Amino acid sequence: MPSDDHWSAEEEDSQVSKLTRKARDSPFVPVGMAGFVAVVGYGLYKLKHRGDQKLSVHLIHMRVAAQGFVVGAITIGVLFSMYKDYVQPQFKSGAKK
Repeated sequence: MPSDDHWSAEEEDSQVSKLTRKARDSPFVPVGMAGFVAVVGYGLYKLKHRGDQKLSVHLIHMRVAAQGFVVGAITIGVLFSMYKDYVQPQFKSGAKK
């Protein structure tokens, strides 16, 4: 039984539990993270075959693509949560009348 003045590992959330809780609350967060990793992986793969393009230009394009995917996933997630919170309850209340 832990006391109030001592730290216990059971009281702290692990990184995995935080990520799973965040995925349940906002399902587009893991989608954005996976897209970011995919874009970076593809960019690193294409790094070898970039031709005469400068490295700095290639890295800037890769960064913009990864950020664009994350911003797009966040935007879709916000729109989905707005639909779920505001539009969907209006349909349910309209059906009860």
